[in-house]
Amino acid sequence: QTQLVESGGGLVQAGGSLRLSCAASGRTFSTYAAGWFRQAPGKEREIVSAISWSGDNTFYADSVKGRFTISRDNAKNTMYLQMNSLKPEDTAIYYCNVLGAWGQGTQVTVSS
Repeated sequence: QTQLVESGGGLVQAGGSLRLSCAASGRTFSTYAAGWFRQAPGKEREIVSAISWSGDNTFYADSVKGRFTISRDNAKNTMYLQMNSLKPEDTAIYYCNVLGAWGQGTQVTVSS
């Protein structure tokens, strides 16, 4: 079973940047698509971005297009989310997902 560990969250001012990482255990990570989701207080979990197993195809929610970049390093069993030009509305717990498995999440807080 795949286990996921997110890291890289923190407190940043609006306009700042953070880079999230998702480290996966198991040998199947490199053969499946993966995604980043987020959940803000009082809101449902929503998809932020997704990437194909090869990294050739990506998806971004409209709210983050042009600001976030998803990538993966299959040799390291790790997925990344580079977040630039952060806004207060990006404040949430960010989770990665592979094959239905979820990590524990990492908190991102953007102050205005």
